[in-house]
Amino acid sequence: MSGRYVDTELERPRWRFTLNYRLNRRLQIGVEYNPAAGEVGPLASLFLLTESDRRPAVFLGTSSDRIGSPEGTQSYYLTVAKLLPALPVSAYASLNYSEWDGEFNFPFGGSLEFGRGISARAMYDGRRTHLLLNYFPHRYGVSLIYAWLENFGVAFAVGL
Repeated sequence: MSGRYVDTELERPRWRFTLNYRLNRRLQIGVEYNPAAGEVGPLASLFLLTESDRRPAVFLGTSSDRIGSPEGTQSYYLTVAKLLPALPVSAYASLNYSEWDGEFNFPFGGSLEFGRGISARAMYDGRRTHLLLNYFPHRYGVSLIYAWLENFGVAFAVGL
């Protein structure tokens, strides 16, 4: 379960709440709620490959489109992610179809782990860049967000 607040003039992306449930090793389903829009949408991830020392994780998924997208738009993605061996770095890249744009884009990003649950992430959502500073010591965490390199926000997450 997670919640997010982004300080923006746009109403819809200001607040977002998600709830996910892992049905088994390969399938996670969930729901997203955007209160300003009164919008409820599906979340899903199908893990095609789980990460190992030699191979990346590969998964298909869907969620609402990017921060700032209009109500009711979904994105559908194929993502490859990998923790790089012997380095405190992970990276991901996606092929994403955006209902908002009606076209494909290529989100990507990376994280640098500092230890003790602290990390920094830079991400490009296919159109704009965001930075996050994360603290996830156990099954809970908080992220400070710099969305679009313009607006600050905060996200909280709890895992059961």
